[in-house]
Amino acid sequence: MASSKRSPGSPKPGRTRRVRQDFLFAYGTLMRGLERHRALAGGATLVGEGTVRGRLLALRSYPGLVEGAERVRGELYRIDDAQLLPAVDREEGYNFVRSRAAVTLNDGRRARAWIYRYRGPRERAVLIPEGDWRNRWQ
Repeated sequence: MASSKRSPGSPKPGRTRRVRQDFLFAYGTLMRGLERHRALAGGATLVGEGTVRGRLLALRSYPGLVEGAERVRGELYRIDDAQLLPAVDREEGYNFVRSRAAVTLNDGRRARAWIYRYRGPRERAVLIPEGDWRNRWQ
């Protein structure tokens, strides 16, 4: 006689389980064609371009996102490899903290994604008024 009990955590008959998908928003050197994009290779898939709320600072040769009412441009990636975020955490270093933010894609879709917020010294930081690291000096 077959058991009619469901295994713990299995969806009820006729329902599908919602799978949580993680995303990462890249606004600087992790974007396509830039110095550190290789860190995402094989572990993430580009979803599209978009913006998050904040201010973008130039910190020598890399950017830092801080709180603000402006918009910062970047790229949204779907995380395909669970080991990607810990690896990028190490790459980003101690002056950045990973947190979630609302992303608005250029086509109007919205997502929640991990971003790296800068929390280090700002004495020599230069504000990038357009919030666009790729086109910062144009």
